[in-house]
Amino acid sequence: MDNVWVRPRKDAKPRLTLDRIVAEALALLDEEGVGKLTMRHLAERLDTGSTTLYWHVRTKEDVLDLALDAVFGEVPLPGDRDDWRTAARDLMRGWRAALLRHPWSATILDRPLMGPNALDRTEFLYRTLSGAGLDGPRAAYSLSNYVMGSVIMQVTWQRRDGLDAGAFLRERAARYPALAEHGLGHDWDATFDTGLAYLLHGMARETGHP
Repeated sequence: MDNVWVRPRKDAKPRLTLDRIVAEALALLDEEGVGKLTMRHLAERLDTGSTTLYWHVRTKEDVLDLALDAVFGEVPLPGDRDDWRTAARDLMRGWRAALLRHPWSATILDRPLMGPNALDRTEFLYRTLSGAGLDGPRAAYSLSNYVMGSVIMQVTWQRRDGLDAGAFLRERAARYPALAEHGLGHDWDATFDTGLAYLLHGMARETGHP
């Protein structure tokens, strides 16, 4: 006998929420990149219709803004008791790590960072640097620009498959002896930490406490 009372019940689809949309958008972007993000494709992955999706977000740009702010949400906020250099260093390291976990994010950093996660961390950085006697906004921009530039360079360079820059430079050692000796490759983590230490040391000198 087949009727509604004996037929196995199907699991109800989970209710579509903004959190689900952002989580799926992050997964899509991580797997397929920004170029593959469309509202239809995202709706398909959510097993819903585009009309339902549009009830929560109006455009693809909305989705990108939300996804990028979710990346910022992965950056741990340092403890209030940390000294300013440790706090700034840890925040910048955390931001870099979050961006590198989601390489697509490096390609859309030119959009306004107005989400609550980005603003919370920017507020923390301004407050920390200003409290140390620095020009908070100017120092914060210097640090954030360093992080963004570093991530963009690393992501771009690592996408260049098959490029043997070392061999190219060794063949031209007479003209580029220093480059031929040291090459263009390097330990990204160590180089980042060294540059960050230079910046923070210079800022400390500005405060009179190097």
